[in-house]
Parts: sequence; structure tokens; C-alpha cells
Amino acid sequence: MRLVALILPLLLLAAAPAPATPDGAAIEAGNPDALHYPLARRLDLVEDHFGVKVADPYRWLENDLRADPAVSDWVAQENSLTRRYIDDLPGRDALKKRMQALFSHGRYTIPRKAGGRYFYGYNKGLENQTPLYVREGLAGKQRLLLDPNDWAKDGASALAEWAPSPDGKYLAYAVQDAGSDWRTLRLIDVDSGKALDDAVRWVKFSQIAWDGRGEGFFYSRFAAPQAGQVFQSSNEDQQLFYHRVGTDQAQDQLIYATPDRPTLSHQAQVTGDGRWLVINSFQGIDPRREIHVAMLDGSPVRPRLLVKGPAHDWRLIGSRGSTLFFLTDARAAHMRVVTLDAARPGRRAQEIVAERSETLAGGSLVGNRMILAYMSDAQTVAELVELDGRKVSDVPLPGFGTAAGFGGRAGDPETFFSFSGFVTPSSIYRFDTTTLQSQIFVQPDLPFDPDDFGVEQRLYPSKDGTMIPITILRKKRLADQAIAAPTILYGYGGFNISLTPGYSAVRMAWLEQGGVYAIANLRGGGEYGKAWHDAGRGANKQNVFDDFIAAGEWLKANGYTPKDGLAIEGRSNGGLLVGAVVNQRPDLFAAALPAVGVMDMLRFDRFTAGRYWVDDYGSPEKAADFPLLYGYSPYHNILSGKDYPAILVTTADTDDRVVPAHSFKYAAALQAADLGARPRLLRVESRAGHGSGKPVDKLIDEYADSYAFLARFTGLTISAKPE
Repeated sequence: MRLVALILPLLLLAAAPAPATPDGAAIEAGNPDALHYPLARRLDLVEDHFGVKVADPYRWLENDLRADPAVSDWVAQENSLTRRYIDDLPGRDALKKRMQALFSHGRYTIPRKAGGRYFYGYNKGLENQTPLYVREGLAGKQRLLLDPNDWAKDGASALAEWAPSPDGKYLAYAVQDAGSDWRTLRLIDVDSGKALDDAVRWVKFSQIAWDGRGEGFFYSRFAAPQAGQVFQSSNEDQQLFYHRVGTDQAQDQLIYATPDRPTLSHQAQVTGDGRWLVINSFQGIDPRREIHVAMLDGSPVRPRLLVKGPAHDWRLIGSRGSTLFFLTDARAAHMRVVTLDAARPGRRAQEIVAERSETLAGGSLVGNRMILAYMSDAQTVAELVELDGRKVSDVPLPGFGTAAGFGGRAGDPETFFSFSGFVTPSSIYRFDTTTLQSQIFVQPDLPFDPDDFGVEQRLYPSKDGTMIPITILRKKRLADQAIAAPTILYGYGGFNISLTPGYSAVRMAWLEQGGVYAIANLRGGGEYGKAWHDAGRGANKQNVFDDFIAAGEWLKANGYTPKDGLAIEGRSNGGLLVGAVVNQRPDLFAAALPAVGVMDMLRFDRFTAGRYWVDDYGSPEKAADFPLLYGYSPYHNILSGKDYPAILVTTADTDDRVVPAHSFKYAAALQAADLGARPRLLRVESRAGHGSGKPVDKLIDEYADSYAFLARFTGLTISAKPE
């Protein structure tokens, strides 16, 4: 670790707050980049962490803005300044109009079959939320079942998780309001379309698992939070319940809980034949689970231990009788397929499909066969396999991209999957595991020609020589003529999450304007299995930042972007990435978009889901982890006296995944430091959460603002009619 990191917070303490006008925020007339930031009160708060004195002058911004007028007033002033600045940016309105056009094609979700009915989402284009439809048989006429666009005036109530009962009679669905992780579960009678009175509250991080008879479902919930703590309180003591259709939640049956181990969470699955309840328990983000099973034969549910843990990943993919099929990394870093006997928990696992060099990313039992999805160089390769492990054939995929779905049931060979690429929106396909025939179910009409754009896959060396994959998207004419153009570099690098091919309408708007978009598959992700993930977390987290910095240097050295034309973007853990590398290499970037980021690495574990993340980051409460976290924490390592890129920090007031206090404190620290002339702005969306369930109009507004901001500082000219 670099020793200089330990003294940076002292430099931050010495920085004087920026002058404020009477209204707290202003833009100097005739010079839009000369900003007067809202005054953020500084506390004389210094704490001792393992012998190191750490200042936290903006701790007061952790208070809930709904309860603290000082926080609410400061956020309002920040938003006012940002709004006035962005509204004056050239091309912002043109970007918004083009993004609206790029969203205006029909979009379907993967159908789910139950009782001869097919359930799926369909958005006509610019609907804020995606309605749910049902068909009676594959060729039946679609019927609107749920329209979440009617649930809130601002469009911020979303249909989240949903599951039909096995016979298709009922549908259980989750209502997500304002982007929060909290859910309320409700029920609808599919025949009549009538909503039932059932309401199940305080559900979070849960699956909906119907019993085999369709009489009720299993779900996970936490205790109701204390008043004023809905968006901030830490999530512990999750419990698994059973809800019977037509009853009050107070009558729900507690199925499983671990009060002696309050950090464990519990999720339920029911096998396709309805015979077995499978409970997987886990402590953090790492896929390390303990498995319990219970027979669902109408008698009281009594879970029994099947796999002691949490030590390894165990993912149920199907069953035949009492034989349960799992993907596991037990003695297989790249995953393998094994079976366990639910009726005889003491028996050893039997290997069905051995580990191989590609990472086994997913699987399911459909009909009388298995579909296994492998990840090969960050794209999907799917195979059809007999239940004894013998390969039948490859599953025909349309090309380079990402396939998802492949759900199904025993005895029914029909399955559906989606397929998308970087410059092609998702299409839905129907596949028969018996005939091996694949056909298009729905395909969107495109408002652009994908052949105008190229997708280039390259490798570049990181600081330690490790070769890192990067994908570059741009117009083919830029590649043909070797033209350097303003570039957005995107990264994530954490939690075993892989960045795979997928379409983005807002990204397409940038590409159409002649911009370049690069996606780096950093260490810490899941693209190459456990070793790749381990190389970018905990004590190895600096590798992720080195990989990202090396990507920026490589893009410049190889003529993709001009000297002053590189911007970076990241969300959530990717927001942390952006904040960290801006501190480490402010000279490398022209502009930065850290969105809903984890910015205070010494207090992230104190709020909502933050406690889960110690698996990847380490714990600020441990002496061994503290110097690592402190050494790269974006909030604590701002280099006052250095010229920084233009920064637009974005978050939402109802984000209860990464609480907005992270962005508030980071933005206040940026604005108080001497970082040069380029702006450091904060944009706080209302009722939008961490990202899930965000209305389409809010999504378009956010990215029109963000990409117009990047265009301003990378030199991209926005045209109402791009070539």
C-alpha cells in the first residue's frame, strides 16, 4: 500500500469550503464552469481507527433527508445548481429526443408457462413500467393482466418479481415503490383478473416459491424497520415464511430462521414437481450456502440439513424424484453438476458433469434433459446434456452475445430464452429439447442499422502484466479510417459479476453521435471463474483499479480516443471504481460519472445491505482490512491541489442498496477541495432507488444529463441528426 494514502485525509481537512452565494448555489454569468457550490457545514469530527486519526467532516449528511431539514435543504441547492448547469449544455435536448426514439420499440420478457398459460412482460416502448400479459396457449390472444403504470402518478411503482402458481390459476407479484429494495407481495386471480386482498409486507431479497398444489407460496422477509429507518437500517435476521392464499399475513407460518446466526439470509425454491422445498442460506454476497430440504406432502414442513455450510456454492437446477441436481464449486472452481438425494441427506454428492476450463454459469432441467450455459470469453455458449451427463448437442444461438432464460419443467421439452448483443436488442426464442428446433418468438423492430456499428474484442496488459479483455463499440467508419473519438470507458470489477454482451438504448445514442464506448472485463468479475474474482477483491482490490487505469492508457496509446477525450462511467461498485481511479489518476480522464457509488469504505457496512459486501471488500472493523479500505476510499483520498476531471455524481433519495449518504459526503468533499476549474456536481433523483424499477422517463432524463455532461468535456459534438 502506498504510504501517501494515509495522509491524504489530512490534506482534505485543510481545504477551505467554496464560497457560497445567498441562495447557496450559483453559476457565474458568462462563465458556466465558474461555480459557487452550496455551503456544506464541516464537523470537527475525528475518530481513531487502529491508531490512525480519520476525519469525517460531513457525517451529518448521513442523516435521512426526509427527517433532517439541513440535509434536505443542501440536496435541494445541489440539485438546483446541477439543473441550471446541465440545462445550458448544448445537445442535451437532442440526446433526450434520440434516446426516446431508441426506446420506442416493443420489448418483451421471457415467457413463463404455467397450466397451459404463458405469462410475459411487454412494453410498447416508452411506457414507464412494463405491463404483464397472459396468453391462453402459445397461439392465444394476449390479455393484459397487470399494468403497473397505473400504480403511481410519477410512474415510480414497478412490477418486480412475479410467479404464477403451478396451475396458472393465481399470480403472486411484488410491488416495488420508488426503486426501494423493499417489496409488498400481492395476488391476482388470473381467470377474472381480480386482485385478491392478500398483502405481504416487508419482503426483501426474496424469491416467490409456490408449493406444488398452488395453495400458497414461500417468501423471505425482515422485521419491520423502526420509524425513520426504512431506507437506512441494517438488514439482519431474515426469516422464511409460508403464505396461504386468501389469508392475512399475521397467519403466515414461520418455516425457517436462525436467530442464533442473525447475519444469515434464507431463500426458498420448490422443485418443479412440487415435492421438495429447498432452502439456501448465505451470509454475504459470496455464493457460499448452507442447504436444507423439506418434503412437501401436506404434513408440517420440517427442514433437514442437506449441505452444511456456508462453504461452497450450491445452485438447484432441477429434480427427478428425490434426486436434486445442483451446480456447485465444491472441488470445482469453474463449477460442475452433481446430484444429492433429498430423501437421504447423508449420502455423498454424485458427479454428473465434470468441471472444465470454461466457467459453468447456469443450468436448468427442461423436459428430460439439461441445458447448461458456459461462459467463454464473456459470451454465452449453451449445451444440451442428458441427465447422465452425456452431451447431446450445442444449443443453436444466433451469434455473438448473451443468452438467458431456459426455464422449464420435467416432461415438457419447451423452453424460451432471450438473446442480445452489444448493438442488437433482446429477441426471444423458443427451443424444443426433444427436436432441437429453435425459432423466433418475438423480435424487435430496430430504429437503427446494427451493421453501421462494429464490435471489437481486444486484450491489453494491466500494471502487473495480466492481460485484460476489453470490448470497443464504435461506428465502423471510425475503425476503417482509424479516427480517434471521444470515448466512455465503463467498468465494474467486483462481486463475481460478469460484463457480458447486452444492448443499451442510451449507449446507442452516444455511439450514433460518433462516440466510442469501451467495456473492460476487470478482475473481480466472474468472467473467468473464481481465480479471476479473487484477484480483484479484498487485499487484491487495487488490481481492479490498476486494470481500469491501464485500459484508459491503452485506449489513448492505441488511437481510440484523443488525448483529452476519455470519460469513465461506473455504477454501484463501479461508482466506487470511478471514485478511486479519479483520485489515483486525475490526469488521465476528462470527465467521470460515478453513479450510486460506495464512496465511504469505512462505514459502508453500517447501512441496509452493506454488511453483505464485506465478502468482497473486507471489514472496516478488522485491523488487517482497515488500511486497505482507507487507502482507496474515494471520500477519504481526494487530492486537494490537483486538477481533477469534470465529475457528475448521481444518486437517488430512495436508494436503500447504496444509501445516498455515500454520494452526498463524497460530493461535499469534492466541492470543498481545490481541484481545478472543472465542475464537480451532484444530481439527486427523487423516488428512483438504486436503479431497479426506475421509470423510463427518469432513466432517459438521467442519461441525457449525464452524456451531455460527458460530451461537454470530451469534445463530442451532439447533433440533432447524427450521421
